[in-house]
Amino acid sequence: MITLKIDGKPVQAQENMTVLEACLQNGIKIPTLCNLKDINNIGACRMCLVEDARSGKLQASCVLPVSEGLEVLTATPKVLQARRAVLELILSDHDRSCLTCKRNKSCELQTLADELGITDIEFAGERLIKTIDEVSPSVVRDNNKCILCRRCVAACEKTQGVFAIGMQNRGFKTQVGSVFEKSLAEVACINCGQCIAACPTGALTEKDATAAVWAALADPKKYVIFQPAPAVRVALGEEFGMPIGTRSTGKMVAAMRRLGADKVFDVDFAADLTIMEEGTELLHRIKEGGVLPMITSCSPGWIKYCEHFYPDFIPNLSTCKSPNQMQGAITKTYYAEKNGLDPHDMFVVSVMPCTAKKFEIAREEMGRDGYRDVDANLTTRELARMIRQASLDYVNLPDEEFDDMLGESTGAAVIFGVTGGVMEAALRTVADILTGEDLQAVEYDAVRGLEGIKEATVSVAGMDVKVAIVHGTANAAKLLDAIRRGEKTYHFIEVMGCPGGCVTGGGQPQVDARTRYFVDPRAARAAATYSEDESKVIRKSHQNPSIKKLYAEYLGEPCGHRSHELLHTHYVDRSAK
Repeated sequence: MITLKIDGKPVQAQENMTVLEACLQNGIKIPTLCNLKDINNIGACRMCLVEDARSGKLQASCVLPVSEGLEVLTATPKVLQARRAVLELILSDHDRSCLTCKRNKSCELQTLADELGITDIEFAGERLIKTIDEVSPSVVRDNNKCILCRRCVAACEKTQGVFAIGMQNRGFKTQVGSVFEKSLAEVACINCGQCIAACPTGALTEKDATAAVWAALADPKKYVIFQPAPAVRVALGEEFGMPIGTRSTGKMVAAMRRLGADKVFDVDFAADLTIMEEGTELLHRIKEGGVLPMITSCSPGWIKYCEHFYPDFIPNLSTCKSPNQMQGAITKTYYAEKNGLDPHDMFVVSVMPCTAKKFEIAREEMGRDGYRDVDANLTTRELARMIRQASLDYVNLPDEEFDDMLGESTGAAVIFGVTGGVMEAALRTVADILTGEDLQAVEYDAVRGLEGIKEATVSVAGMDVKVAIVHGTANAAKLLDAIRRGEKTYHFIEVMGCPGGCVTGGGQPQVDARTRYFVDPRAARAAATYSEDESKVIRKSHQNPSIKKLYAEYLGEPCGHRSHELLHTHYVDRSAK
């Protein structure tokens, strides 16, 4: 431990800490904009300046290591004046249309301006008006609101390994952009939205779908169905002041009904269905000498990453559609036939923690007969905006249940939202199938946790099944490279494109940089997910009575002819695009 003085008070800190971390640990708020825990630590914005008590020099606390005998001052007139000057310079070239910005009241720049008492901008001068990139189906980039903090660039490079964006030009013309000034839609962007999650302002936001959903709800000819993903229920409450990791499943369902949905189905139902299809596909590949390792395909960001950067692994991808697309396909076929509905009159709205789903629903193969499996995709944030627009008091809404037929689900489906969840759900079913027993041990701790890459060998009915779990596409690249080199062999790999899995997808509620130092949203939301799993009466996908009924009445058998027609798909090589 290191002893130093902060504002005249002796404190202790671990020797590898920065002064910023030591201050936060001792309840001293230091403003930051470019700093983001575990992602970006470059001292670029200069908002975190502190004064060296001995030399009087100002230094960026986020890159200043603690040292024995160091003395810093955090709120002297010199420090405060410097911070205000830096902030005013940033604001002088910023689009300050705060009231109409999606990040209004959740913008870190706005919060700092309020905390530092900025009432006027002294540095009036030229502003560059930049083009807004709205071509991508998932991400909107508005550099007029960019503060050049580089957090988005770091997330794209370090967490995801995509490098779709970077710094361009120099001096006053510096900006974040894609190669040759192309749109995000024209480069190898995987639509994951981790750049949005990292952005402190409104420079990066999701492509808005709320207008299309409101129009469908207002159309008397449309039969509107909402279908939320597992991860939404453990995050939506944060938009309304609930602590990070609060489950609010019943309130979420109630809110969707009050928005005007004709039915509210649960994508957890299709997660159970995915396990039936994907588990059967895995067993077929193992027994019949199919392509191994088989890799999950629930994350559209990961799928697009594989298509761009590792097309040689496309045969390894499970042919199963994601639960989101399976739910839409079954809704517009099985449910439509049961209730005498024309699929063309049905409007399926998926609510996802994911911005890449906006790309996925538009894929050519995700529909048939002139209609799409899913018509619109809302992020968790967009649903929250609609709830506020409808003046619903979310926190005080009574809990309601999902609609029958396509709303019943198991604990195995709930954990799809967290890294390791798909693997654990699959193992619960595969183990029962191979042993012919109803095994009581349903929790597989070996596949849980937030390590970037996890490996396990699970003994099932005398068979050793080698598995790997990866989250964040940069980690996926490391694993796939090891497989290419012949260093690793597996039967089954789960890849989730976002760090921590869907619980921290690019469409989830924003968590500011300061909060991330004290709360890990991945862990908090994962804990809520496992809690919901434990509360379920049925915790194995193949025991879901609604799934059994679906196969008995409509699909026949997992991976059968009709299942392949509706629930399976193919992927394309995008490496040359």
